[in-house]
Amino acid sequence: MAKLALNKTTLNREGGRLKAFRQFVPALDLKRKQLLAARQETQQLLQANQLKLQDLHLCVSEKLPMLAGAEIELSQLLQVQKVEVKYSNLVGLELPELAEFKVELSEYSRLVLPHWVDTVLLLQEQTLKLEVEIRIYQQRLQILEAGLQKTTQRLNLFDKVLIPQTEKNIRKIRIALSDAERAGVVRAKIAKSKRRRLQL
Repeated sequence: MAKLALNKTTLNREGGRLKAFRQFVPALDLKRKQLLAARQETQQLLQANQLKLQDLHLCVSEKLPMLAGAEIELSQLLQVQKVEVKYSNLVGLELPELAEFKVELSEYSRLVLPHWVDTVLLLQEQTLKLEVEIRIYQQRLQILEAGLQKTTQRLNLFDKVLIPQTEKNIRKIRIALSDAERAGVVRAKIAKSKRRRLQL
């Protein structure tokens, strides 16, 4: 680090830097609070969807025990047709969210397959949608965590390093300028008294 010049120009420059740093802190703190709120909301949505998924699995095992012994191939009847993810901007972060989810149901004979296949396909569609939403919320959470960490680091840099260092520099310059001014006054008095003595 370059040596600090103890003059008025440096004092003005450090004062300007301090003012700028102090303006950044509230904006960064607000950003951090918004990210914290978004993270909390995303965690709640993720947990809610995970619970719904668990409930669906439980519902299938309770209401459709016949699936365990069934030799019917149902995976071909339901295909994911469209998953569209849109992105929304939150304080500079692009956050994903599910915009559209479509499945395609193949034609099948209700006379050939058991009556409970309709229920299975409906539950399977709900399960697929929940799994997609969970993946999106997990991705969103990772983005928010990274953004929050970066914002917190910046806030700490300004709040705990740059501002205190600049304040310390300003104090140091002011003391040096004050000492120099005092020394100038003392030199002027000494010179004045010498001139008086010479005149006598």
